[in-house]
Amino acid sequence: MSMITERPANNPAGHPARAVEGPVARRDVRAVLMAYVALTKPRIVELLLVTTIPAMMLAERGLPSLWLMAVVLIGGSLAAGAASVLNCYIDRDIDQLMRRTKRRPLPAHTVSPRNALVFGLVLAAVSIALMAAFTNLLAAGLTLAAIVYYDVIYTLWLKRSTPTNTFWGGACGAAPVLIGWAAVTGSLAPAAWGLFAVVFFWQMPHFYPLAMKYKDDYARAGIPMLPVVASVRRVNAEILIFAWLTVLASLAVWPLGLSAIYGVPTLVVGAIFVVEAHRLCRRATRGEAVKPMRLFHWSTTYLTIVFVAVALDALI
Repeated sequence: MSMITERPANNPAGHPARAVEGPVARRDVRAVLMAYVALTKPRIVELLLVTTIPAMMLAERGLPSLWLMAVVLIGGSLAAGAASVLNCYIDRDIDQLMRRTKRRPLPAHTVSPRNALVFGLVLAAVSIALMAAFTNLLAAGLTLAAIVYYDVIYTLWLKRSTPTNTFWGGACGAAPVLIGWAAVTGSLAPAAWGLFAVVFFWQMPHFYPLAMKYKDDYARAGIPMLPVVASVRRVNAEILIFAWLTVLASLAVWPLGLSAIYGVPTLVVGAIFVVEAHRLCRRATRGEAVKPMRLFHWSTTYLTIVFVAVALDALI
């Protein structure tokens, strides 16, 4: 138990100080567990799994074995969680400078940096071991590569050094599609790369609105996100280009073994997605008040619907 001593204001000098419980002693087990869960960024894990399982179903052209899906779900969740924990460990210096992140467990001193590092490394080791033991070496290798790329290449280097960090970091977010496909087939087909392209391009119109909303936060932390260092015109151009590329990539997957069950809803939500992107950029160009989180949330809905359509098409 961690203890600190505190001298009461009305206690004469020299009197014994009374012992009081420190923050760690007051923290109950549930709060500690929730802090460790928060380090894994569960909402990101959830989004990654939304893309992984439909990719597995398309690779199988049906429903893969429940055992394999369970292994990939557990292994993928642990891998994504590990990458997020290590990201929190590396970014603890800038997280404390940003209003959006200063309440995370490390800047809030709920979890020690050493414990977070050990936790992240253990999660990574277990996830890779699970994938290697129960899927195949290609899936395990892709899992390891995704963790290393996200934490070493993106978090340590690209995020802090270039405004193209979101583009180059997009490979990490799209990797689960390839991992899920490889777990089923032991190889990678054109359809797998097509779905990878969808998630890869999607990350720019998804993340740039978030960076727009928290532009001052990133500037305060010295992170060169595109909305911080580039003109409104440049940011608008990239949002529109990648929104269109996302939709085009989604449609390019259609002839790779998918039917109208996938194509029709993808056309509809793609049109709405592009309209929302143009609406945001038009308001930004005119200097009007923008609502970037509208596109941010819609982009999540878009990706979810597209991959649910993949799953339905594979089953039907």
